[in-house]
Amino acid sequence: MVALSLLRRLLGKKTGSVEDPTIPAFFAQKAAQQGYTLSTGQTLAIAALDREARHLLAGQPTRSLYLHGPAGRGKSWLLDGFFQVLPIAEKQRVHFHEFFTRLHQGMFKHREHDDALGATLDELLTDCRVLCFDEFHVHDIGDAMLITRLFKALFQRGVLVLVTSNYAPQALLPNPLYHERFKPVIDLIAARMQVLEVSSPKDFRSLPQAPSAQRFTTGQYVWPGTASQRAALGLPAPDCPPQPLPVGNRTLACRHREGRSIAFTFNDLCEALTAVMDYLLLCQDYDHWVIDGLPQLAQCPIAVQQRFINLVDVLYDRDKRLVLIGEQPLDVALSGQAIDLARTASRLRQLQTAQLHQANPQSPPDPLS
Repeated sequence: MVALSLLRRLLGKKTGSVEDPTIPAFFAQKAAQQGYTLSTGQTLAIAALDREARHLLAGQPTRSLYLHGPAGRGKSWLLDGFFQVLPIAEKQRVHFHEFFTRLHQGMFKHREHDDALGATLDELLTDCRVLCFDEFHVHDIGDAMLITRLFKALFQRGVLVLVTSNYAPQALLPNPLYHERFKPVIDLIAARMQVLEVSSPKDFRSLPQAPSAQRFTTGQYVWPGTASQRAALGLPAPDCPPQPLPVGNRTLACRHREGRSIAFTFNDLCEALTAVMDYLLLCQDYDHWVIDGLPQLAQCPIAVQQRFINLVDVLYDRDKRLVLIGEQPLDVALSGQAIDLARTASRLRQLQTAQLHQANPQSPPDPLS
């Protein structure tokens, strides 16, 4: 009854309303408004989210949740909706890139402390009761060892953890050289979290849906980037000289900046030794991004591909408008070997496409992840 009362107040329903104020009803209404039908996997995940919300609000023990499935099946949509509707203030929704970057920084800051991880979590989480991790993945054995300690600490603190990932737990850190060393984390997830697959034969991002308010999807993919295209769209010339750009304690290069808009080449951000924290800092100052010169990623080293994946993740999560310029169709440019490129492709296909002789860009579909 406590949970229902709180949810009624959050959703603006009066006691006695004939409308159902529960989390399943919230998602059903949201899906109907956006014009699509919930998949079986989404429905099962929603039921689990509803159950754990009720337990949390009633002061009962909770079981954390791990939602996995291919890109575009609605995992982040579920996470964001749950975070929105959960009627408590002590909650955080973070992209895994950002949280892990800040975790590393905090542990360096507290390196003289007997429990550097604990001191860092005290700062990052304060009184957090629910932590929503979006786009959880592991590719580095050093990160894997820290994740073991992180998850144990979160569970010991009684934090309800909600994770979304493109990978089932047993598929994390697939490198055979390190996978066995990561098995304790996989076992911990199995023991302390309910693992649910959110799957569907369709990528929801590819479906025509109701218009989206998301800024990212108002961006464009422009190819082949001719002078006439650039002039028509007000984009910088390809030969703009580099400008020094202070970012934190570093200096990067950009090609143009004015107000909340900034332009880079692909090489400025992905061939250079940039990091997720650089992108996060830049997002504080710039809302409109141009990235020029997207190559065929298959011809780039894996490290360069991974930087581009991380960059798109941050721009998508921070909801920045992106104009991406390449010489080839997007699907050709995005061929590559990095294992997270499917997620990147799914997100970039939401951009409107402006190609030679095309007067009206394609309208983007509604975003889901």
